[in-house]
Amino acid sequence: QVQLVESGGGLVQPGGSLRLSCAASGTIVSINNMGWYRQAPGKERELVATITSGGTTNYADSMKGRFTISGDNAKNTVNLQMNSLKPDDTAVYYCNAVVKPRYTPYAYTYWGQGTQVTVSS
Repeated sequence: QVQLVESGGGLVQPGGSLRLSCAASGTIVSINNMGWYRQAPGKERELVATITSGGTTNYADSMKGRFTISGDNAKNTVNLQMNSLKPDDTAVYYCNAVVKPRYTPYAYTYWGQGTQVTVSS
């Protein structure tokens, strides 16, 4: 069993910053990559950023230059530093990880429960 637990969401004014964190735990052999997705009301879930175990990052175009993803392989954690936040960034942010657990040769995708980020004055 693998669990992802997010933290760090909240209310912030436009132009402000927030840092999200996600920790993976459980019977983990290895993590291929971790990332963040978000879903705003009435919209589909969309990519924010991902990072591989080798440190390669990928960002959605609208987040480039404002958001920074980082990971710690030893701790099985991923962080998302969000700067210059806009009201359009308001959404539930979900942590995502592709994990190879014990007792199986396959890797699976896991999701956290989500953390609310609200950007409003």
